[in-house]
Amino acid sequence: MSTKSDDIMQEIVRSISNLEGLDHIKKLVEKALKQKHPVNEIIEKGLKPGLDDVGGRYEKGEYFLSELLYAGEIMTGLFDVLKPHMKQGDIEQTGTILLGTVRGDMHDIGKNIFGMMAQFSGFKVHDIGVDANPERFVEETKKTGAGIVGMSTLLTSTLPEVKIVLDRLREAGIREKVKVIIGGNAVTKQFAQEVGVDAAALDVVEGVEICKKWATAK
Repeated sequence: MSTKSDDIMQEIVRSISNLEGLDHIKKLVEKALKQKHPVNEIIEKGLKPGLDDVGGRYEKGEYFLSELLYAGEIMTGLFDVLKPHMKQGDIEQTGTILLGTVRGDMHDIGKNIFGMMAQFSGFKVHDIGVDANPERFVEETKKTGAGIVGMSTLLTSTLPEVKIVLDRLREAGIREKVKVIIGGNAVTKQFAQEVGVDAAALDVVEGVEICKKWATAK
């Protein structure tokens, strides 16, 4: 028999999966807090599986980019509800990702959704924004100790920047210490192989899955 604890968590998962609206899901999360559920339990058994479901439905073509964006807004809203109750360690840390859009490219929607989903999968994400030059990628990777470097590029004209960043990481002696993943409209698996990155993600869900595999393989 399912307990009340299971019921509220399943309700949260179902509501996030069906994108039932922030106000409704906030009330469920507040109810779980009133029932004295720890924040880490709400995140691990409610928010994360719900977001995984959204990702799965996106992969199957049931949801599109607009739904992923909406899921991102819901997650941000729920985070605001949980934040006052959170303690260090409520989100289990799986690693650190340094994230940025390469020099010459100002697009950030895909990068931002990826960053949000990665955070809810337990990653610490350092986002250096758009139009980031290669030196910035190197400096911030060193500063944050990130194990994964994520580069986003939507424009074919900025693809050469990926190689420049890789060369700079090599020159700084840290290329072998990090996994490099690229994503964005201009990216193909073939280009990733040619340029020598560790992986290319054709969408944000695949990107987060690749990073999760890397983190658990350690």
